[in-house]
Amino acid sequence: MIQGLLFDYGGTIDTNGLHWGGVLWARYQKYSVPVDQAIFNKAYAFGERALAINPLVKPNHTFYEVLRLKIDQQFQFLTEAGFALDQSAVEAIAADCNAFARQTVAEAKPILLELAKQYPLVMVSNFYGNLNTVLDDFGIRSLFQTVIESAVVGVRKPDPAIYQLGVDYLQLPAGNTVVIGDSYTKDIQPAHQLGCRTVWLNVAGWEDTPRTGESRTGESVQGVDAEITDFAQLPEQLTRLSGKAAQTVSDYQ
Repeated sequence: MIQGLLFDYGGTIDTNGLHWGGVLWARYQKYSVPVDQAIFNKAYAFGERALAINPLVKPNHTFYEVLRLKIDQQFQFLTEAGFALDQSAVEAIAADCNAFARQTVAEAKPILLELAKQYPLVMVSNFYGNLNTVLDDFGIRSLFQTVIESAVVGVRKPDPAIYQLGVDYLQLPAGNTVVIGDSYTKDIQPAHQLGCRTVWLNVAGWEDTPRTGESRTGESVQGVDAEITDFAQLPEQLTRLSGKAAQTVSDYQ
């Protein structure tokens, strides 16, 4: 029996399965930033580390402000590496990415609204300490009973402990919960270790294209109860999982 849902946020609800590295790289190309993908990858990794280890993001920052900080860090890395960049591209890329995320969340919202009528929803995310502000700005915070955020609770995916906090909040057996996320290693594997059911939003990353039943490295995967390629497919798969759970119970009665 499914009684509660735990959602990843970044790469799941805000991009419908696309990796944020890929989203940003597409905008670098759109706005003619003169770097190749190998150099961009290094700048992207530099920016992610900078935001992870320095208190640059404040609790009241919107997602647009997070994007500005990320891209500022990336451009700093590239400038120090000798690239001559048009600094006005920072604002253009941030605004474009923010509009994309806002639109994608708006498309997911009706699905979340319907699911919130059936189940308690919990957000479990590796984020910077401002996720409540981001969700509120995008109009979906009220749909989640609580937000469990790595920067706040002090534990990060792929440590299963962060998902355990979500299960504990719901006060449900892990087997009666479903975790929905885009990352096999950070969402599906740790959730499966806890005994949660899983729905994998398995969409092409930004460097390769995964196949059904395979991780991004091409390895066969385990612990995936359902696999989707579009967030809109989630309700149907939850119905299917509910039916399978009910059938399993009846088999033992």
